[in-house]
Amino acid sequence: MCRVWSERRICPKGGNRGSVEEAGILQAKGKLLVLEAGDGSGKATQTKMVRERLVAEGRCVRQVEFPDYASPSSALVRMYLGGDFGERASEVNAYAASAFFAVDRYASFQTKWRADLEAGAIVLADRYTTANMVHQAVKIEDETEREAFLAWLEDFEYGKLALPRPDLVLFLDMDPAVSRRLIAARAAASGAARDIHERDEDYLVRCHRASVNLAARCGWQRIRCSEAGEPLSREAVHEKIYEAVRRIL
Repeated sequence: MCRVWSERRICPKGGNRGSVEEAGILQAKGKLLVLEAGDGSGKATQTKMVRERLVAEGRCVRQVEFPDYASPSSALVRMYLGGDFGERASEVNAYAASAFFAVDRYASFQTKWRADLEAGAIVLADRYTTANMVHQAVKIEDETEREAFLAWLEDFEYGKLALPRPDLVLFLDMDPAVSRRLIAARAAASGAARDIHERDEDYLVRCHRASVNLAARCGWQRIRCSEAGEPLSREAVHEKIYEAVRRIL
């Protein structure tokens, strides 16, 4: 449990999504809060709901998401997910794919939110290094090799790239069967093609299993988002998330 920071000061102006919210209060030290989940779990919606509630309380908040599709730094990620390097996720080794995502995170941190975190803002991240831990580690079947990859990944992102470690990781646990229905509905509504992760149902099931294991192993807060084959309401999930966030602020 992180201790409570008592020193507070007025947040610098900013106000649109992706910037520090205007007139918020800063903590003596910033907090990095990560929402991690599989595709179709409602991460973006829940991240937005948490941000809006914290801002309404007068807190200084920065919202980021990964991949950062608006930045040129995500070019290799877009190529990977678009199938340029292979039509299946397994065709691109875990180390190469992890590097694509990690460099995108590094660029985002250095150019968009490092100063905010250091100034005392709350940074809400829709995915983070935790996504590489899940989506890339599942490509490695041998347990010893998988453990070596996870050790390398931790050193690469938190050590070599010096990205900050999260203060809290929230794993939004949605039943894979429910996620598949939501992904299909979203694709039908938007007309957008599903990426190589979303198209591979077996891969998504394995990612969910890995997420459950990592949550237990790494101390992530597990937030159940479905029950009896149906998604829980946005409001019900939000209350669970907010309670976990509130405890560390």
